[in-house]
Amino acid sequence: MRKKISILLALALSLLSAATVFAAAPAKPVTIGISKIVSHPALDAVVKGIQDELKDSKINATFDVQNANGDINTAASIATKFQSEKVNLAVGVATPTAQALVNTLKGIPIVFSAVTDPVKAGLVPSLAKGGKNVTGVSDMTPVKQQIEMLLKIKPKTKRIGHIYTSSEENAVVLAGMVKQVCKEKHLEFVETTVTKSAEVKQAAQTIANRVDAIYISTDNTVVSAMSAVAEVAAKAKIPVMSADPSSSETYDVLAAWGFDYYKMGRATGKMVIEILKGKKPEQIPTRFMTKASDVDLLINLDVAKKLGLTVPADIVKAAKTVRQNGKTTKK
Repeated sequence: MRKKISILLALALSLLSAATVFAAAPAKPVTIGISKIVSHPALDAVVKGIQDELKDSKINATFDVQNANGDINTAASIATKFQSEKVNLAVGVATPTAQALVNTLKGIPIVFSAVTDPVKAGLVPSLAKGGKNVTGVSDMTPVKQQIEMLLKIKPKTKRIGHIYTSSEENAVVLAGMVKQVCKEKHLEFVETTVTKSAEVKQAAQTIANRVDAIYISTDNTVVSAMSAVAEVAAKAKIPVMSADPSSSETYDVLAAWGFDYYKMGRATGKMVIEILKGKKPEQIPTRFMTKASDVDLLINLDVAKKLGLTVPADIVKAAKTVRQNGKTTKK
């Protein structure tokens, strides 16, 4: 009996030791391919958020981060690279890169991020569920509320200028929304299009003397050239309302109201983890940033002063970032 007990005890200790070794063994590493259409503060913040979320969740991941530099052909080449390398999962940051991944990858899960309208972009069949091997996070922006805020700060606005990229599906969708809001508010909509960031300054110069204000959406090509828009607007003494606060802190933009893209990256990272743990993308609907804490409002009182505008106290109070006397205060 004692011999049997000794044998059983030795076996139990052996199994326990094996289990301990197994538990201590590092998880199998995964490779995450991340393709972004351009490099600017908002999209860079998305990438950082994804990486931090996986790191904090103890996911053993390596990242292959690629930048298409605004070129659709480059985005396609990046997708082909990810396919040949057989990454475990691919992330498309912004519409064009997400489309390139969906059009190229076979058998590899895809998560999109910072995509305005994934249905119109052909990424998913509906917002209620993912497509075959694809789902993600949308950054559909509150265009109407942004323009209404602009009108509260500058009530005499009659003509709104809008610069957008004709080849970006999200930019075209948002331009249509801006046009509709202008129609509802009885404002003249003055549009001009670009195909690359190098054309943005000239586009801004084309409309600057014909409008009372300029509205910039989450158009990645235009946002990457925000400095040019701000420079032209300052010379023409007209305000700029932007949908991207992260790209507006260092430029003379009157107001910027939009998402915290780092938090969007964290939300995207959570979705990536769900899929890595076995959940199918088809089972995950498109997610939106809906919490008040997900949204940032920046107000530049120095720009308002230069333009002779008074920002209502309730708007200043609501702002998370205020620039005044050359200093930036974050609440």
